[in-house]
Amino acid sequence: MNENPTFAPATGVGSMPGGDAREAAKTVTGTFEDFPFLAELPARGPGADMIGRTAGLLVELYARVEPSGWRIGDRPGRDTRRARSWLGEDLDALEEFTQGYDGQLKVQAVGPWTLAAALELKNGEAALSDAGACRDLAGSLTEGLRSHLAEVQRRVPGARLVLQLDEPSLTAVLRGRVKTASGYRTHRAVDRQIVEAVLRDVAGVHESGPVVVHSCAPDVPFALLRRAGVTAISFDASLLTERDDDAIGEAVEGGTRLFTGVVPGTDGPLSDPAGSVMGVRTLWRRLGLSPALLAEAVTVTPSCGLAGASPDYARKALAHCVQAARSLADNPE
Repeated sequence: MNENPTFAPATGVGSMPGGDAREAAKTVTGTFEDFPFLAELPARGPGADMIGRTAGLLVELYARVEPSGWRIGDRPGRDTRRARSWLGEDLDALEEFTQGYDGQLKVQAVGPWTLAAALELKNGEAALSDAGACRDLAGSLTEGLRSHLAEVQRRVPGARLVLQLDEPSLTAVLRGRVKTASGYRTHRAVDRQIVEAVLRDVAGVHESGPVVVHSCAPDVPFALLRRAGVTAISFDASLLTERDDDAIGEAVEGGTRLFTGVVPGTDGPLSDPAGSVMGVRTLWRRLGLSPALLAEAVTVTPSCGLAGASPDYARKALAHCVQAARSLADNPE
């Protein structure tokens, strides 16, 4: 992985409202001229949701929709074909609106631990319950991501790809809070060294470029992610507490990029751009960090995906991220 890339000042997280791939691609590429992303449209249904979309990338592992969720099966079926078809539509739309593009381009997939917590084995329990299944899943995901990144690069040959792994369940996995199928118990916490090693291996698929891990859950394990070798960490800034200060300070000083989610992901009033990044400036002062580091260390994003927002709000929220990043760069103090 490229350890110290220069990132653009603003981008999105991944999901967008609605089901029109061309409209989503047009909005994303038009708003983030130097850091667009491959939009996800979960409103289309199973296979377009983040778990189903990533399940469609797996190599020699397949998943189907059951009443309880996504379950690993023996062969590709209708749900796998649908997931791959929708991804193809999204790639077609992205390719159409990125002709001649030569900047950063972000693609997202669910990370190995959130995938293991969400995908069921044949017995109905999460893959997380079986160490061997976790290893197989991580290996399949790695190969699937390798092919996916190559396909995106083929379609947008000038792009510098950034891989984002979505890990909203990571803290629950580490703390033994993922519920069993019955709902009455939880799966045992996974050893932190194993979690770290698997993340490092999966992130290593993109050795030529940067890897971001995103979590919009509380208590993001900053130190573990840094040890796993990720280039940047994406999080909901509203969930930070002073307990996170030391880990964030160490991350900034160690060169880890912060993708700070400061714009709400659902409809509501938007503050002025300077107000949106006020919390970032406050954090910087509390940590005693140089204001000059802000533009080097921070990329502004929504707090999470925008699938639950209205199309109009989503467009405004993305534009607001660009304006807030400009405010941060122009007035770091």
